[in-house]
Amino acid sequence: MKASVTLRDGMAFDAHLNGHTFIIDAEERVGGRDLGPRPKGLTLVSLAGCTAMDVISILRKMRVEVTHFEVSARAVLAPEHPKKFEEIVVRYEVEGPNPDPAKVRRAVELSEERYCGVSATLKPAVKLSSEIVINGELLPPAEG
Repeated sequence: MKASVTLRDGMAFDAHLNGHTFIIDAEERVGGRDLGPRPKGLTLVSLAGCTAMDVISILRKMRVEVTHFEVSARAVLAPEHPKKFEEIVVRYEVEGPNPDPAKVRRAVELSEERYCGVSATLKPAVKLSSEIVINGELLPPAEG
C-alpha cells in the first residue's frame, strides 16, 4: 500500500491512493479553501470503513438479514497541539427484520479485537469504545 500527496495550491493537495485521487484541504481560517476533507477526519472514515466492512461481512456469514447498516465515529481531540485523538467512539447502527443482538455484538467484537487493522493501529494510543444500536435501541454494554 502506498499513498502520496501533491501540492495543488494554497493548502490543497491531490491525495493519491491505490489508483484513486481526491483532494484534501485545510479550513479557510488556516489558509485553505475547504476543497476536501482534512487528514484527521479521513482517519475517522478509515476506522469506520474498516470495521464496517468487517462487521457486514461477518453478519452476512452469520446469515443476519440487514436492511440498513451504518457505522459512524466521533472523536474527542486534545485541546493543545498536536490536537491528537484522545478518545473515539464507534457507533454501529443495524436495522433488519430481527437481528440477533448476540450475533451483532460478536461481529463487532471480532472486528475490534481481531480483524480491523485501523482499530489495531489506533488502539495503543487512543481510547476506543463502541455503541451498538439495533432497530433504534441502544444495546447495554457487554458484561465482563
